[in-house]
Amino acid sequence: MLIYEYKLDGNTAQYSAIGEAIRITQCIRNKCLRLWMDTRGINRNDLQCYCAELAKAYSFATLLNSQARQSAADRAWAAISRFYEHCRNQKPGKKGYPQFQHDCRSVEYKQTGWRLEPDGKHIIFTDGCGIGRLRLIGCRDLATCPLPQMMRVRLLKRADGYYAQVLVKAERHGEHVPTGKQTGIDLGLKAFLTDAQGNTVANPHHLRKAERKLKRLHRRLSRTQKKSANRKKARKKLAKGYLKVQRQREDFARKTANALITSHDLIAYEHLRIANLVKNRKLAKSISDAAWGRFLQWLNYYGSMHSIPVIAVEPAFTSQDCSACGARVKKSLSVRTHICPSCGVVLDRDHNAARNILEKAYRTVGQTGTGEAQAPPNASGQTASTRSGRRARAGKRAG
Repeated sequence: MLIYEYKLDGNTAQYSAIGEAIRITQCIRNKCLRLWMDTRGINRNDLQCYCAELAKAYSFATLLNSQARQSAADRAWAAISRFYEHCRNQKPGKKGYPQFQHDCRSVEYKQTGWRLEPDGKHIIFTDGCGIGRLRLIGCRDLATCPLPQMMRVRLLKRADGYYAQVLVKAERHGEHVPTGKQTGIDLGLKAFLTDAQGNTVANPHHLRKAERKLKRLHRRLSRTQKKSANRKKARKKLAKGYLKVQRQREDFARKTANALITSHDLIAYEHLRIANLVKNRKLAKSISDAAWGRFLQWLNYYGSMHSIPVIAVEPAFTSQDCSACGARVKKSLSVRTHICPSCGVVLDRDHNAARNILEKAYRTVGQTGTGEAQAPPNASGQTASTRSGRRARAGKRAG
C-alpha cells in the first residue's frame, strides 16, 4: 500500500465543511466507545451496525457518508482490540484502556462519498457535509493511477492547512545494486549513529535549534487573552513551529535510512526499548529529539523494499565487550573511549559497540539461515567467526 499526500486548495466554507465532517467522525467514534463500555460482549460488527442507529438518532450524523461513519467505528474498535491484545500478552504497566477522543483531526472515506476528476488534480466529495470540489496540490499524478486501486481517501487538518491522503493499492520495489558491504550501527546522542567502520552521522538536534524560537512563541501565547483572536493567531504560529520540527525529523530519518540501505547489503542495529529510555528525566528530551524510533521504521521499510536484511540484535553488553578479544570491560556512560586491558585496543565507545552489534548479527544470520555474510576483520585482524570459536573453546576448557 502506498499513501499519496496532497495539500487541498479550497475556500473558507469548504474548510469549515471538512471541520464539521471531522467533528462528526469524533462524535461517532466516542459514541461507539461508550456503547462498548456500557454493553458486555460488543464486537466489531455490532459497532458497524450501531452507526446506522446513530444516523437515525442524530440528524447531523446523516450528513456524513455511511462508509465514513463505519471508518469512525473502526477507529473505536482499533483502540479496543489493542487493549485486548495488551491484556492477552500481559504487557507490563498500563494496558492502554480506550479513552474518549477530544482532538480528532481527520475523517476517512472508503470507496464511496468521493470521486476523482479525469485530470487527476481535483477531487469531489458528494456526501451531505457540503465539502464539494477541491484542488489537489502535489507532484504525483493520480490521472495515471487506475481508479480501482484507490482504496481510501483521508482528509486531515494540520497547522498549515488541510491535506488529502489517497491510499493506493500498489507494491513498491527497489532495485538494489550489491556493494559487498555490511555494517552495524550504534544509535547515540553525541552522534546520531556510528557504524562498524567508524563513520558517524551528526545529530541534527532539530528541537534544540528551534527551542529559542518556540519559547518565544510560548511566551507570546501565554500573554494573550483566552478565546481572543490574537490567541488563535499565536496558537497557530506555535503549532506551525512544532510542525516544522516534525517535518525536519521525518526528512532526516528518511534520507539517512535510504542512504544506509542503498550503500550496504546487510545492516544490524540494537533493538532498543525507547519507551523505557525516555523515562530518564535527564535524557528524555534529547532521545525524543533524535527520533530513533522513526528512523528505525524507515530503515526496516527501505530494507524490505530493497530486499536487504535489517537485523535487530539485543543491546546487552555491546558497549562493555571488547570487539577485538571479547573481554568485558566495565565502563560508565560518561566514559566515551573503550580501552581494553587484555589486548590494548583503543576505540571510540560507539565504534566498539557498532562492531559488536555487527558480530551479533552475523551469528543471527548463521543460525536462521537468512543469508550469507563474510565478517570483516576487526581491530586485531581476526574475523568474527574466529573470535566466536575461540570463546567457545575457552568456555569448554573452563568447564
